[in-house]
Amino acid sequence: MTRGGELEERIEQRIATRDERVHILTGAICNNNCVFCMEEDRDGRYETNSKTDDALVRFILEQKQGAEEVCFTSGEPTTNPRLPHWVKWAKEAGVRRVSVMTNGRALSYEKYARALIAAGMNRFYISIHGHTKRLHEGLTRTPESFEQTLAGLDVVAKYARYGVELHTSTVLTRRNLPFLAEIYEFLRAHGVDQVVFNVMQANGRADTYFEHIFPTYTETAGHMARFLEAASLREERVQAFLVDIPLCTTTTLPDFNRGYVESYVHFEPAVNGEGLIPAETLLRRKTELDGRELVAIARSDLDGAERSKREECKQCRYDAQCEGVWNNYLRRHGWDEFIPVS
Repeated sequence: MTRGGELEERIEQRIATRDERVHILTGAICNNNCVFCMEEDRDGRYETNSKTDDALVRFILEQKQGAEEVCFTSGEPTTNPRLPHWVKWAKEAGVRRVSVMTNGRALSYEKYARALIAAGMNRFYISIHGHTKRLHEGLTRTPESFEQTLAGLDVVAKYARYGVELHTSTVLTRRNLPFLAEIYEFLRAHGVDQVVFNVMQANGRADTYFEHIFPTYTETAGHMARFLEAASLREERVQAFLVDIPLCTTTTLPDFNRGYVESYVHFEPAVNGEGLIPAETLLRRKTELDGRELVAIARSDLDGAERSKREECKQCRYDAQCEGVWNNYLRRHGWDEFIPVS
């Protein structure tokens, strides 16, 4: 397939050549209360993320010298007063892209947003889940969060001329799925470079409220295909991407708009006893910092623990790139949607 006279890169190639992103777990708390939050164990997150301090951040930056991207994430990173300092350290360490995953509310204070940008932050991933107050706040369950997030978007968009990139993340639920076009047009009008539609991860609260909020993959792909078909009549390259959905369910979408989850790694305190990831897998990755045992955990570890494939998947052209299907999703819907692509 070609577009604009250029050969269109296949989704398999894009996934195979993606760079690893380094995550630093920064926010022990969050000032939103999203119904689909994968971090339902907030006490556990508080305990883990509270251990991120100056020494740990310096250690991670030293361990991952030359990383393409360092992303401050988990909880709400802007609630951590050390964030601007850590951003500066990442820039000084030579990281080309310094980013944050945030609900964007704190960025509505332009002085704070400017401090992050001055320190070296050059990409913002802002979570916004609707184009109206009612839709967004019905999912965040936090009054005034829509106005603050939108104001944060507008502040960051002002600095695009300085090379600051603005991406958004919209988690798809039964409530906002019918409004893909409206959400896309709204966000692009506010200066967003890329609109990412994230399929829910079927754990945490998304598992707790699964029957009420989780559309099927087939429904999601169908809505996305119809939206893209209409949007492509007005825009040659629609800057919308559907992420974290098995590739076998999205064959009707252009490869350009089929997103993928970045490969990433993060460090957290080693925990004794049984966890999601087998101890023998992590044993060789343990290291020590000031008497603390740390372990490196990759995205693939989490996929292996909570997703599955079946024998037929080996026949699929996407098998090497596919992370599998969430076990909690399979418990509800089984394998009927997932047909190997030859």
